[in-house]
Amino acid sequence: MTRIDSTPFGTLADGTGIEKWTLTNASGVSASILTWGATIQSVLVPDRDGNVANVTLGFADLAGYTDPAYLAGNPFLGSTVGRYANRIAGGTFVLDGETFKLSQNEGQTTLHGGSYGFDQRVWSATTVEDGVRMSYTSADGEQGFPGTLQVSVTFTLSEENELRLDYRATTDRATVVALTNHAYWNLSGEGSGSVENHRLRIDAGHYTPVDATLIPTGVLEPVDGTPFDFRSPQPIGARIRDEHPQLTTGRGYDHNYVLTDGSGDLTVAAVVDDPASGRRMTIATTEPGLQFYAGNFLDGKIRGTSGRQYRQGDAFALETQHFPDSPNQPDFPSTVLRPDETWTSTTTHTFTLSD
Repeated sequence: MTRIDSTPFGTLADGTGIEKWTLTNASGVSASILTWGATIQSVLVPDRDGNVANVTLGFADLAGYTDPAYLAGNPFLGSTVGRYANRIAGGTFVLDGETFKLSQNEGQTTLHGGSYGFDQRVWSATTVEDGVRMSYTSADGEQGFPGTLQVSVTFTLSEENELRLDYRATTDRATVVALTNHAYWNLSGEGSGSVENHRLRIDAGHYTPVDATLIPTGVLEPVDGTPFDFRSPQPIGARIRDEHPQLTTGRGYDHNYVLTDGSGDLTVAAVVDDPASGRRMTIATTEPGLQFYAGNFLDGKIRGTSGRQYRQGDAFALETQHFPDSPNQPDFPSTVLRPDETWTSTTTHTFTLSD
């Protein structure tokens, strides 16, 4: 049975207290989730020698997450992002003939829900079997999105070292919704240096190339013969500096992969192995896409939980998702949610040791 503990994690300027909920199983694996942004603050996992390390980026206290200097270039460390994960071109979309103008926080683009998204909201927490459910109500018009959205993310940890995220959302008005978690991973331990030797496999034969503003062009491009082919395990850094226009545009990998299965069933999307520690992480999801981001914009200005700097390439993100800019791309899987529907999504991270 997973142990569930709650401890204070600081107080916001308005006096609101933030809690840290920690899930720990019998194997010593633990995950801590904050009511600030439904944020994964730490994940502790043993290596092949039994040494435990925190394998996700974050801060040791609330001040790190609320520091204006951090938020100015917000990397969303471990946050639940929404109401729309990833990018919406021009900060606008049309739904049922009505145009909605959104908060723009990356030039003209809306990124991860806008300048004051779900990552900067206080969520309420309730315990469930083997975990905790984080809930939030997003008001009609928040950051420009229509409809009052009732959303929850349930985090559970199994004895098989599976950290499971179950998302659920309902609305009282037609809207668009796409949620994900923006955890950054380094299986050698956060703050330990580059992840370029981590070996990554992604079950995807296509990806969505982007324009200069990192908005998908609408094309589903084959990965065959390109540095984007991770259908067999490859070191993250093996081809990241190849001469490829998409790697230049993204300053490395920052692209959505079109998952091969795409059935909506919970299916393995990616596997990452760290040769140094022996840790392996397997990601399964019901989502059709996976954003692979190689930490290209980490610039050393952030000192995380360990007190060490986070530099370019010191972590990677694998964000399970619907495709970026789907509200403006009719050929992409729809992200429209209507009042008579319930949006659900599941993603799991299972931690084992390499063969």
